[in-house]
Amino acid sequence: MSRCDLSIVIISWNVRELLRLCLDSIQESLRGEKGEGLLVETIIFDNGSTDGSADMVREDFPRVHLMESEVNLGFTKGNNLAIGQSEGRYILLLNPDTEVVGDALGTMVAYVEAHPRVGALGPQLLNPDGTTQSSRRRFPTLATAFLESTVLQPWFQGSRILKRYYLLDRPDDEIQPVDWAVGAALLIRREALHQVGLLDEEFFMYSEELDWCYRLKAQGWEVVYLPTAQVVHQEGRSSEQVLPARHIHFQRSKVLFFKRYYGWRGEVLRWFILSTYLYLFLLEGLKWLVGHKRSLRRERVAAYWQVLRSGLK
Repeated sequence: MSRCDLSIVIISWNVRELLRLCLDSIQESLRGEKGEGLLVETIIFDNGSTDGSADMVREDFPRVHLMESEVNLGFTKGNNLAIGQSEGRYILLLNPDTEVVGDALGTMVAYVEAHPRVGALGPQLLNPDGTTQSSRRRFPTLATAFLESTVLQPWFQGSRILKRYYLLDRPDDEIQPVDWAVGAALLIRREALHQVGLLDEEFFMYSEELDWCYRLKAQGWEVVYLPTAQVVHQEGRSSEQVLPARHIHFQRSKVLFFKRYYGWRGEVLRWFILSTYLYLFLLEGLKWLVGHKRSLRRERVAAYWQVLRSGLK
């Protein structure tokens, strides 16, 4: 038998004050009507932070289980190591740039307790201004991959392809089955975890939750979007500190997913994405040559060149 109901796993890298707010919000949520009786453990995996995050956790949150790495092992490996130390019947992966709203923790646990075929659950994510953040998805098609997060997306924002992918044909205040949910806040049932395994560490960061949910659905588990539980998410506050690496990891993970489940089409996607970065590299270089915002252009040229050099392999 598990020793606790819920294990909250947080992978943190140089976001000390955001992490503090996140941990405060967890404590507050557990004082709610549904959260008060839960047995909960919180595990922080500090991924080589240099901003004093680990010291803050030790001093201000002594009951939190702190794990530390001298180097950044990546989002996926850090989560797997922390999950390996967890004991809860349910595991909630939670980004450090989030704040749990109200009784969300108890609401999520109550829902999965009442629905035994739900293997994973994503709450409604909110932007800091209270608006709904896109966090539910259908599985991507190759057409989706060519549009989403590429230079083509601004030209096809209203397309049926993207509307389908982002589930814009369904209300965002309705509990509903989805193909996958964004991993900024994602709860998984331990029984389902035992069946499908840990996160795939080939995904250093990004698309790891997509791959996880794909494996869950393949084994017959349901994935649910639960808007009655809400979490505020300040998107990308860790990864924005290293923009070139963010581009590389995001696109490389996208290619890896398509290679794994779509075969040769993944290689076609890789060359297409590289061609878009070549276009951006040349465009920003031209703007630099004519003297338009040269410091910004220089930064972008350097970032796009790093992506091209990586080959997304």
